Amino acid sequence: MTNSSISTISAIFFYPIKSCGGLSLTRAEIGPLGLALDRHWMLVDRQGQFLTQRTHPGMACITPAFEGDALVLRAPGMSPLRLAAAGEDGATLAVTVWDSRLEALDQGEQARTWFSDYLQADARLVRFNPAVKRACSPRWTGDYRATTQFSDGYPLLVIGQASLDELNTRLAAKGAPVLPMDRFRPNLVIAGLEAYEEDFIDTLRLGSADRPVQLKLVKPCARCPIPGIDQRIGQRDPQWPDEPLDTLSTYRANARVGGGITFGQNAIVIAGEGGQIEVGQPCEWEFNF
Repeated sequence: MTNSSISTISAIFFYPIKSCGGLSLTRAEIGPLGLALDRHWMLVDRQGQFLTQRTHPGMACITPAFEGDALVLRAPGMSPLRLAAAGEDGATLAVTVWDSRLEALDQGEQARTWFSDYLQADARLVRFNPAVKRACSPRWTGDYRATTQFSDGYPLLVIGQASLDELNTRLAAKGAPVLPMDRFRPNLVIAGLEAYEEDFIDTLRLGSADRPVQLKLVKPCARCPIPGIDQRIGQRDPQWPDEPLDTLSTYRANARVGGGITFGQNAIVIAGEGGQIEVGQPCEWEFNF
């Protein structure tokens, strides 16, 4: 069933380093891995275990920028760090991200010193190795075979703007502060859906008419405590430290993911690789029933 109601892409975000600051785009190319450099880099500890805001909330304040051929990183109290944005250099290093064990490319001692000094913890920067194929779970992708970089498990995260609006109505009613979309770290925000309508979408068609991109929404996104961290300052609100999970837990537990609290849908690319998307473009969807 195709829905002909008007909906549009209202925002595009990508996050070069997993769990660090994001960048807003007006247009982007969609490839098999979603947005090309999304979660292309990652921080790991000395055992190669991935680091996130769950244990290091200050990572939110590491802000990226692309300047010429460099990825420039800034953080409070630190001089900028410049890294090559392109290339496949670096010794291989075994890293772990959730259930995936893979070989990544170490980005050297200068980066290690910079991140370790800022986080006050041993932190090494690695880059995704293009020779590696990290498969998404076939339990959720079904007949489609998809891969991702250092995301939690899938190349893209899609959220409807109305879902955040509805949550903010609930937060405001209890006197809690309303939240910006960056708390949930989506790649694509869609305006024109009903609240949580993305939960029932099977495929999403977007991009230009001559080269449309088709996404399949495959798994509800179970939320960890990261949405409680203010992405501007890397801290929780001391008055409301358990929001928004407290509010979401009253109505967003999902038996499909073991009772996890869900918000947004993970997606894979099933057609139109290389197609361009941009903010303001219309999109169509088919329901999964």
